[in-house]
Amino acid sequence: MSATRVFVARLAGCAVFDPAGDRVGRVRDALVVYRKSDAPRVVGLVVEVPGKRRVFLSIGRVTSISGGQVITTGLINLRRFEQRGGEVRVIAEMLGRKVTFNDGSGQAAIEDVAIEEQEPGEWEVSQLFVRRPKGASPFSKGQSAYVTWREVREVNAPGEAQSAEQLIASYSELKPADLANTLLDLPAQRRQEVAEELPDDRLADVLEEMPEADQVEIIAGLTDDRAADVLDHMQPDDAADLVAQLPEERGEHLLELMEPEEAEDVRFLLSYGADTAGGLMTTEPIIVSADATVAEGLALIRRHDLPPALGAAVCVTLPPYEPPTGRFLGVVHFQRMLRYPPHERLGSLIDQGLEPVQADTSAAEVSRILASYDLVSVPVVDEKHRLVGVVTIDDVLDYLLPDDWRSHPDEHDLTQRATARSQLETGSIRIQTGRRAGDGTR
Repeated sequence: MSATRVFVARLAGCAVFDPAGDRVGRVRDALVVYRKSDAPRVVGLVVEVPGKRRVFLSIGRVTSISGGQVITTGLINLRRFEQRGGEVRVIAEMLGRKVTFNDGSGQAAIEDVAIEEQEPGEWEVSQLFVRRPKGASPFSKGQSAYVTWREVREVNAPGEAQSAEQLIASYSELKPADLANTLLDLPAQRRQEVAEELPDDRLADVLEEMPEADQVEIIAGLTDDRAADVLDHMQPDDAADLVAQLPEERGEHLLELMEPEEAEDVRFLLSYGADTAGGLMTTEPIIVSADATVAEGLALIRRHDLPPALGAAVCVTLPPYEPPTGRFLGVVHFQRMLRYPPHERLGSLIDQGLEPVQADTSAAEVSRILASYDLVSVPVVDEKHRLVGVVTIDDVLDYLLPDDWRSHPDEHDLTQRATARSQLETGSIRIQTGRRAGDGTR
């Protein structure tokens, strides 16, 4: 990209620097406003600063865009970005829109938008990169073209959802937590459009990182079959928390549509109190026999889809090896496995000092144990000493942190998080009931 013409999809993720050369954030989107006859005018950039907060950067404060970086003048106002009426986000809202060629040659979809500096501090949309629909032949990829704004007009068919394919492609490298944060910044309708086009497993990962109210809103907009498929891909404890927030009739219907094994795990978790170890735990720890070797244990924790907290230790039980298991024997921490030869039996490496908690143990007591012994997970057993799951540190933190910590990590929330950390370390907490922008001219 040049210093005066920039394609916004390529601009996303570029670093933003202040005049002193210090990085202040990364570009996440560009804002434009439509005009009657002229091309849309660029009003600013949406920048993500530390803390996952998005702020507004007036385009007038941008002195240079080149070499994959943005240079600004003056200080950036850290007030949270709020989209105003009439403003349109290029990546979040324009990409995927359909346009019609004014010469009558058909339609195309916007895949990227070029903005260009007309004079210092004045930018506007100069070109669109568009792609026509695929032809009748299965080998046709669709013809792409660069067009000016004046060569096309946007098509808004009544009731037709805007394609989110291009937006999803732009955010394909984002981690689930970052994508969740990005979706929460979108208008409600656009957020739902994106959710509907995300693959089941990707949407499941994203929902796990969202506040419950937003999870419920998105699930409510999906068909029952699609919602059940997404729940199948979620961690059982997260799926249980979500189902518990749904109207009872729909929650039961979704459980009936889920895969039997996944639904059984969710029902099992729903049978425990929300503020107990059973209500917090996940039912998918790594479970092995005492005869399993170090090599086998390490192979299991290397699984790509395994959450880090679950990979910190393996649980050793008697058969059967699915919760509820046979009698629980103990855990082997992965660091200890690293100190022994591959052929060593895990039964001889069990941590004799770590006691499991009962399923009805309070969440407050679980948090005290995790903090006291510097653990990232603790096994949970039933009255027959059978392993039923493990509680991980992130499960406890989800209770200790304020409900909106994901979407509002501002100074107030950081204070609350520090308080939560202190409470976790002391164990003196009360668990909540239930299952769980820019410059001064804006």
